[in-house]
Amino acid sequence: MQALLDEDDSQSQKMLAEQLGISQAAISMRLHAMGKVQKIGKWVPHELNDKQMKRRQNTYQILLARQKKKSFLRRIVTGDENWTYFQNLKRKKSWVDPAQLSTSSSRSNRFGRKTMLCVWWDQEGVIYYELLKPGETINAYRYHQQLIKLHRALREKRSHYRKRHDKLIFFHDNAPSHTSTMVQNYLETLNWEVLSHPTYSSDLAPSDYYLFDALAEQHFDSYEDVRE
Repeated sequence: MQALLDEDDSQSQKMLAEQLGISQAAISMRLHAMGKVQKIGKWVPHELNDKQMKRRQNTYQILLARQKKKSFLRRIVTGDENWTYFQNLKRKKSWVDPAQLSTSSSRSNRFGRKTMLCVWWDQEGVIYYELLKPGETINAYRYHQQLIKLHRALREKRSHYRKRHDKLIFFHDNAPSHTSTMVQNYLETLNWEVLSHPTYSSDLAPSDYYLFDALAEQHFDSYEDVRE
């Protein structure tokens, strides 16, 4: 049975019983004796193929080698955006036996009342943010305008970037609004280095962990409540 599970651990009890020529009840008892519990698989943003995984590995090695040669993390300015729901239910956590289902809770309605928070920061803290009005979203023109405001905020709050010999390193994901010709041309005029990174790299965006996950655990009743 273990050999069959090593080949495919998603097989049902019925499938295992047919291959081993024993009853499904015997399969159930044996799985219990082996300490096996059935868990639902976790969704991932994208299933990477071998070529994409190899490209990610190569890029990470280059970034690590660069950091070891000379620290550059302090020079990074990063940004991200995410939807914040007015009525955001908090997920319940519960202690259960291995075979017991946890308490379920429905996700927020993706078409419900929501507003988009856009934020940029470095290791010293938040530099600039915008809370869009309900119904507004990001396109190439809007993102270009945000970068202009970010540049102004940097000159006011981070004057050392102008004085420092090392140039600012800008990190953002590959959303369509970020990779538009208008935005790419403006970044070239700023002479910012755009940090290279593999696609589907949400694990590299600290905003996802330290800001947006914290907001997801809070309850908001209105746009004004979110803004406050």
